[in-house]
Amino acid sequence: MARTPPKGIGTGKDTVGKRVTFDRETWNALDLMARDKMMTLQELADEAFRDLLKKHGRPTDLRSALRQSARDIAANQNKKAPARSRGK
Repeated sequence: MARTPPKGIGTGKDTVGKRVTFDRETWNALDLMARDKMMTLQELADEAFRDLLKKHGRPTDLRSALRQSARDIAANQNKKAPARSRGK
């Protein structure tokens, strides 16, 4: 049974589509989970990909990307090298 996406999902200029295939067992499990949680497959996929990005420390929005980049040492800043001792 095909569902229409909720208004605002998949209709904006900022959305990108990609076709994904699943084996039959995975599809059935995802479809059942979506029905149990009263969510669309798109909502399940959004949640799964957000969790995946979070797991790998990748920002999901501009604000968190800027916050993360501010914490990192800038590429043009030199780190202080440890002092070398002159051994004779």
